[in-house]
Amino acid sequence: MGDKKTVYVVSDSLGETANSVVDAAASQFDTDRIETVKFSHVKTVRELKNIVLKAADKDAMIVYTLINPELRKEFYTFGRERDIIMIDVMGPIMEKMENLLNSKPVLQPGIRHQLDQNYFKRVEAMEFTVKYDDRNDKKGIELADVVLIGVSRTSKTPLCIYLSYRGHKAANIPLVPEVDVPKLLYENPENKVIGLTIDPLLLNEIRLERLKALGLSQDSQYASIKRINEELDYADQIMKKIGCPVINVTNKSIEESANEVQEYF
Repeated sequence: MGDKKTVYVVSDSLGETANSVVDAAASQFDTDRIETVKFSHVKTVRELKNIVLKAADKDAMIVYTLINPELRKEFYTFGRERDIIMIDVMGPIMEKMENLLNSKPVLQPGIRHQLDQNYFKRVEAMEFTVKYDDRNDKKGIELADVVLIGVSRTSKTPLCIYLSYRGHKAANIPLVPEVDVPKLLYENPENKVIGLTIDPLLLNEIRLERLKALGLSQDSQYASIKRINEELDYADQIMKKIGCPVINVTNKSIEESANEVQEYF
């Protein structure tokens, strides 16, 4: 195992494109040896030259996305003068597209995100979903676009994550006989609560696999058919009391279940 190597990721925008390329390439190697340092919103020649000098001291490779062709050219030249490996992610593709389309690029950094307002909506939704995952939280119910309820291992979390990627703020609340659910849930504001259920035998298999993955005894009450039926009966009572729609996720993909959920809001 050798010393760590440094890769500088440089961009006149967020740097996500170059960073993704570096991550994808690094995944094919011993990534413990690669340290990534990101420089975002770099706009001037002076900033670029300072980055090159730092890279030279670190013996770092530079991977960059710069929209302005003059900046790209100066950056590359300055880097090669100091024997730095320079990888231009965006430039060659833009030049080929310019020839292909016989059209000039707009040369506006970060325009992809500026044009795609859904990008920011998805980010906000995903942050919300992570925050209100598996929590009996009144605020989560109030702020969510949809609230999924169900017993453990009914795909609440992966479903919420999938929905959040589509831009929906999704919260989920576990139904456990020993734990009271928030009173607000029964009010079902804006009809946003949706129940999830599943075949008990399949749930038994899923929970046994979960215990096995955690290195726990498969004799646990958590995976017993008796306990599972008790939980499902309890969940069914809660859902009927709320009056919410119920989706059976048995043998369904996350995408199938998500499509059903979206029909209700």
